Amino acid sequence: MPYSPNNPLIVQSDRSVLLEVQNDRYEAARDALARFAELQKSPEFIHTYRITPLSLWNAAAAGLSADQILADLSEYAKFDVPENVIFDIRESIGRYGRVRLEKNEDGLLILTSADVALLTELTRRKELKPYLLGQLDANTLLVDPARRGHIKQALVHVGYPAEDVAGYVEGAPLEISLLPASRASGDAFALRHYQQDAVDTFYAGGSARGGSGVIVLPCGAGKTLVGMAAIQKLQCNTLILTPSTVAARQWIRELLDKTTITEDMVGEYTGLTKEIKPITVTTYQIMTWRPRRKHGEEFVPENEYPHFGLFDQRDWGLIIYDEVHLLPAPVFRITAEIQARRRLGLTATLVREDNREEDVFSLVGPKKYDVPWKDLEAQGWIATAECHEIRISLPDDERMAYALAEDRDKYRMAATSMSKIAPLVQLLSKHRNDQVLVIGQYIEQLERVAEVVEAPLITGSTPVRERERLFQLMRDGELSRLVVSKVANFAVDLPEVNVAIQLSGSYGSRQEEAQRLGRILRPKKNGMLAHFYTLVTKDTNDQEFAANRQLFLTEQGYRYEILYAHEVPDYQPNLVATPGDHAGSRRYERPHA
Repeated sequence: MPYSPNNPLIVQSDRSVLLEVQNDRYEAARDALARFAELQKSPEFIHTYRITPLSLWNAAAAGLSADQILADLSEYAKFDVPENVIFDIRESIGRYGRVRLEKNEDGLLILTSADVALLTELTRRKELKPYLLGQLDANTLLVDPARRGHIKQALVHVGYPAEDVAGYVEGAPLEISLLPASRASGDAFALRHYQQDAVDTFYAGGSARGGSGVIVLPCGAGKTLVGMAAIQKLQCNTLILTPSTVAARQWIRELLDKTTITEDMVGEYTGLTKEIKPITVTTYQIMTWRPRRKHGEEFVPENEYPHFGLFDQRDWGLIIYDEVHLLPAPVFRITAEIQARRRLGLTATLVREDNREEDVFSLVGPKKYDVPWKDLEAQGWIATAECHEIRISLPDDERMAYALAEDRDKYRMAATSMSKIAPLVQLLSKHRNDQVLVIGQYIEQLERVAEVVEAPLITGSTPVRERERLFQLMRDGELSRLVVSKVANFAVDLPEVNVAIQLSGSYGSRQEEAQRLGRILRPKKNGMLAHFYTLVTKDTNDQEFAANRQLFLTEQGYRYEILYAHEVPDYQPNLVATPGDHAGSRRYERPHA
């Protein structure tokens, strides 16, 4: 077996891939792997990726071939790629599109394949039988058009993802154009090259091969503008689903500011108001609201989610799922039933904490466009960010209480330790001339912090109007620090905020880490660096969960500088790198512009 000692990869027969961090070819190999493999662990020296069928199907949908993937692995591998891995990659890539959903000349929905034996096998699979209406010939099955999404889900589960080229309804027409300049500021703008590429890839020239899929772009890279450009391409009535009322109103502001749409053409459908217009913006929360049944009241399935009726209120030509990685399970169900409408998912990460990435793939669509965060950072489209993990020792009394606590209580105890207050105050002093978000998970902790640092607090119970007022004060520069709960994880537009300090999070949520860093990635007018701090109590599960949250950002090319809070009897907080610990820390390296 040839040995290439200067290469950073070891490809193992179980389809895991080990990547050496301290290698000159690390970054190039990481960028290649990110296109077709999933990062699983990222300790200091060796990162572990896994090649999965879904990661390969997404790669195939984005146009990557088995030959290209194998060429990348061979380029960076120390040893020959195992034969079984070569076979598995060719097999998985080859399975994508071996069956196709399309319309025949009579307008009937059919499932076709050139592989007669495969089609015969599929007719015998119990997962598919409920959706098949008959066999037209050896290569063609008749499919229930109302179950188009369900059969796509079933095909993914049995390992043969269908290429859906059955086309879409056009939807009610809508004249809309992007303006050459912002109405509010008068500043000229145009689609950036990657935004245009994303829209063109999704649209695919208007063919049946386009019209459904997910665009993956970093926070601050202009996903909303991509969505508006897609509406302009399709010129149709559009329903936009967002994670919050604040996000919904942000979409409406952007539409009114940057397109020819007028106020009478765009409606807000939230808990506060129910407008249905040619462009309607709603929230996942209102769509999944269920009325509470009275005791003894009969359950009526069609009344379970009354707002699902919005999907039929107009002839929508496009459904946009903002932050599609947050798509609630009930919305998957209705999405399976509206496959004849074009669907665009927008997200910074396809990672889902409920492991339903396959349902995003089959029901919203495969990943159609992705661009590494570091590429956009190097080009100046998003801010250059430095990531720091500050490790703090628990005081003796808290350490003993933690040791004696039940497992279910340990994380909250570690994450909300009072020992985080002093380093937080020091960081705020260090960044006293910056705009800072202090972010956390636990309300009691945030209330205490807001009082100590004398900053306003936004939580889920803060009225929408008050949230918007405080966010506007930050935008106007009249407020320099704000304490926020997880309600600020998504779709909060604060362009000049350049420091985020994370006190606690949703356990090991990778998607949350990506979103929180995203709060500070909008390019700064003065070109300042962005700083992302995570305060972690060392030798606790707070530290373990922090390591898991960092996985996604490591995959994107960020490295955490790990520092320790230096403690002495007359404690004056001072952040110093522990001598001799640099070899074990993930030291951030700024890319060359």
